[in-house]
Amino acid sequence: MISPHLQFDTVAVHAGREDLAELGVHALPLDLSSTNPLPGIEVGGLSYESMADGGMPTAEGGAVYARLWNPTVARFESALARLEHAEAAVAFSSGMAAMTAAILAAGTGRHIVAVRPLYGGTDHLLSSGLLGTETEFCAADEVAAAIRPDTAMVVLETPANPTLELVDIRAVVEAARGVPVLVDNTFATPVLQNPIDFGAAMVLHSATKYLGGHGDVVAGVIACSEETAAALRRVRAVTGGLLHPLGAYLLHRGLTTLPVRVRAQQAGAQQVAAWLERHPSVARVHYPGSDGDPKGLLGRQMRGTGAMVAVDLRGGYGQAAQMTSAVRLFTHAVSLGGVDSLIQHPAALTHRPVAAEAKPAASLVRLSIGLEAPEDLIADLDQALTTPASLSQQVVGAAEGRRERLRLAAG
Repeated sequence: MISPHLQFDTVAVHAGREDLAELGVHALPLDLSSTNPLPGIEVGGLSYESMADGGMPTAEGGAVYARLWNPTVARFESALARLEHAEAAVAFSSGMAAMTAAILAAGTGRHIVAVRPLYGGTDHLLSSGLLGTETEFCAADEVAAAIRPDTAMVVLETPANPTLELVDIRAVVEAARGVPVLVDNTFATPVLQNPIDFGAAMVLHSATKYLGGHGDVVAGVIACSEETAAALRRVRAVTGGLLHPLGAYLLHRGLTTLPVRVRAQQAGAQQVAAWLERHPSVARVHYPGSDGDPKGLLGRQMRGTGAMVAVDLRGGYGQAAQMTSAVRLFTHAVSLGGVDSLIQHPAALTHRPVAAEAKPAASLVRLSIGLEAPEDLIADLDQALTTPASLSQQVVGAAEGRRERLRLAAG
């Protein structure tokens, strides 16, 4: 076991690797076994039962079957738990699989309070009632009034997707009066924020984003107490949502460079945000601290400003369509947190299923800043924002034409 007194960067490199010397290896091993030899009927059965109930495989019975547990996944979980100051972590095949497991573990017929804005997929899942729960959406300062005797969980995201609003985690935890609070920490990462330190019961990551960091893995993970982890593993075992071991291997490897990547991306984002503040086409920049940090959360809750930036454009949807189509260095794509910079229009894409009253503005464009030179990113945005209006009209016209063709085909 590595020392609990090491700095974050050291833990990021060494956590979850405690058994490697005993195994006689230096690099992380990758176990792709779908099934495992059984030493005997009874011991194998007992181990299977332990994992199906949310526990660990027994030393005598082994791992049995990969839907229940995998050593490569377990190493990543151990490392992420250390970085999030949690007792345990449970990894899933996607961020939405992780959120689904948290909702199912809360129990059907229960009430959930959700603080908007949220990632569009989470918002859509909660509002659909698909998993047998009832959700009440509210602002952060309305949580106390929204809590009911049957409330099972409070869900929030900070910084919020896509507007980068900061939510006071400790204040929400106090308002929840003992109801478990789940915090989506995808944008901040454990480099910049540890929600468990402020009373959160669960910390969720779309590990696809910064934890992986290279756009080549889809995964989700929840850091929490061992008791909560057992409930989540039970859901995962039944629903088959275990993260594939290759994904876990890539994520665990990605954790070693997470602090370096996030801090460098943050430095670039600060320069890009400052430049956007001065651009005549930009009505508003959404970036932590750009509003003066009235809640005083930077430095107290969040150790930095992060690498996500959003802008409201004066030219509305037309200019947003122009900008996202005219970039050359940014990739026009959903997702975020990778080493290369991405740009997307949330209202039309990730937040398309969100109810009208909570949908992001049509003028809003979201940027994920990568590791490119900030000067090059700024030059790309500058040329995209000054592309002739005729191209904007062509882009909008083409989009409207596609929508009309789809409408006619459906009718």
